[in-house]
Amino acid sequence: MAALRDAGLAPHHHLLDIGAGALRLGCKAVGYLDPGHYWATDASRALLLAGHARELEDPARLDPAQLIEDGDFAFPGVPDTITHAIAFAVFAHLPGECLALAMANLARFPRLEAFLFTVFLAPDALAHTAYRQADGVVTHPDRPPRHLREPEVHDAAPGWVLTRDDRLLPRGQVLFTARRG
Repeated sequence: MAALRDAGLAPHHHLLDIGAGALRLGCKAVGYLDPGHYWATDASRALLLAGHARELEDPARLDPAQLIEDGDFAFPGVPDTITHAIAFAVFAHLPGECLALAMANLARFPRLEAFLFTVFLAPDALAHTAYRQADGVVTHPDRPPRHLREPEVHDAAPGWVLTRDDRLLPRGQVLFTARRG
């Protein structure tokens, strides 16, 4: 939530939580945002619904229709009112082209001010082999947990301006904020 607030998220904004799982962020965001301003996608709607039932302090603040099964980053049924989006610890589990697909499909949201996402990075010279991150987790170019080179992250986001955040994140992931170019 701190990173989202730093990116300008206020209660009147509309948030899309990509790869929301059991609403680990949703349990905080739903109470912070105005009712109806939180949307979540995940490859498993069952997991989203389990989070809705077990994790939310006030489940009535979130219509289950705003929990959308989406394994393709197509964002079906998500309204164009979205102003902020986040994908925390999503792309470490997916091939690099998924980041590019998400970035391309997020371009359809005309009010989107900021998209926050995390990745593991590896130095150019070590990007094609297993790489031990600073905290000890070993990432790979071809299987989870995956890493990318920083130029690959930028290449996945044509038309976006990316800013790398220096805050320390779990397991050494790196947070980027994308804004329209």
